[in-house]
Amino acid sequence: MRYLEVRELLGRLREQSSDEDEKAKLSMAMDAVAFITDTGQSYEFEDYRQGEDADAPPVVIASFDTRSEAESWLKAHPRPPDGAHLLIAGEYHRVAYFPEHDIRRLPRAPVLKYYLQEIEQEGLPPPVATFDTVEQARAWVDRQPEPPRQVLILINGEPHLVAYHYRVNVRAIYPMSLAAKAAPAPADESAD
Repeated sequence: MRYLEVRELLGRLREQSSDEDEKAKLSMAMDAVAFITDTGQSYEFEDYRQGEDADAPPVVIASFDTRSEAESWLKAHPRPPDGAHLLIAGEYHRVAYFPEHDIRRLPRAPVLKYYLQEIEQEGLPPPVATFDTVEQARAWVDRQPEPPRQVLILINGEPHLVAYHYRVNVRAIYPMSLAAKAAPAPADESAD
C-alpha cells in the first residue's frame, strides 16, 4: 500500500484548504493513516479494503456460540472494541462500551439485514449451487477448501447467501429473506 503517498496527498489538501473545520478533518484522516501503519495494522486494513471491494459482508471481530460466552468475553476485555461487530449464534451484534461508567453491552445490529437488502436491490447473482436441505448446503460449504467471501446458493428453491467471515474463520449461510425484515414499512396511502 502507498500509505506515505496517501498521507502526502491529505497533507497537500490540508495545506490548500482555507476552511479550519476541513483542515481538522484532513488532519484526522492523516492520523488515521498513520495509526494504521504505526500500530502494524496495514495487513488487516488491506484485508478490510479487499472485503469492501468485493462487497463482502460486514466485518466481524469475534464469533460466539452463545450470548453468555460473548458477555464473558466482553466483561473480561480490558478495552472493549467499541462499535465493532461480532456474531452471537450467527447473528450480528455491536459492541457498545462507555468507559466513563464501565458500561458494556452487546445490542443486536441490523447491519446484515441492510446488507442483504442492498444485494437484493442490486439484483441477485446467479446461484452457484442448489440444495434440497440446509444440511446438504452446510456440508457443501464446509467442504470448500477456500471459502468464497460471498456466493449465492438455493436451498429448497429459496436464495441464501454463503459468507465467509475471514477474521474469525466462520462460514455462514444467511437466508435472503432476512432482507425483507430490513425494508421500511410501506407508507399508508389511504391517509390524506
